[in-house]
Amino acid sequence: MNRPFIMVAPNGARRGKEDNASLPIRIPELVATATSCQQAGADALHLHVRDAQGRHSLDVGLYREATQELAKQAPQLEVQITTEAAGIFDVTEQFTCLRDLQPKWASISIREMARDLTLAPKVYDLCAEQGTKVQHIIYNTDDIKLLLDWQKQNIVRATQDSVLFVLGRYSQGQISSPADLVPFRDALPDIENWMVCAFGPEEHNCLANAAQQGGAVRVGFENSLVSSNGEPHIDNAASVAALIKTIEQLKHG
Repeated sequence: MNRPFIMVAPNGARRGKEDNASLPIRIPELVATATSCQQAGADALHLHVRDAQGRHSLDVGLYREATQELAKQAPQLEVQITTEAAGIFDVTEQFTCLRDLQPKWASISIREMARDLTLAPKVYDLCAEQGTKVQHIIYNTDDIKLLLDWQKQNIVRATQDSVLFVLGRYSQGQISSPADLVPFRDALPDIENWMVCAFGPEEHNCLANAAQQGGAVRVGFENSLVSSNGEPHIDNAASVAALIKTIEQLKHG
């Protein structure tokens, strides 16, 4: 097993300094975190930006500022923006963000797109036309059924075939286990471009299991703040380094 492609998700839409003092909120903090995570072994960054009050934002100006600084300070790190609604934004606002920013890579929840069946096809058309790579956020097998149906209808383009399987997001206490990956893999047995993230203290074990099966992984404070023994990670870079160690240990038996 080779080391997988590793993305770090350092903050998410909801957590703050009260959860971990090193969780990045402002753009300089995000850039510093990205640099340290790249040094620890991360290949990509899942980017959330926050407004002046620290709230989740899809502001194009903030995204531009962040991506420009990341390009200067961590030019080898791939950057994926989020379009997460987080109970705040509708599909029109998500579409506008994608249209005005024209990012290289974006994560898009298919169940969020399904809130507006008129606009959803235009979102995927827009991404195809402007060259934005799409990663579909998949929370359960119902999301997979919707994705397969939209692929048949050509709402989702054939080239838009990347997915992120999210383990434990809607489980009690947001706790995942490696076994949670089985239904996703059974529903899409032939998919090649897949990644996993996992909520809760078993995050690293879930990701190491996914890596063993050939998947890419996403790690970071958006999904878990602690190791399997419940001990808090010092920062995101420490979590990245610990994950790589877990993967290496699994590789060598």
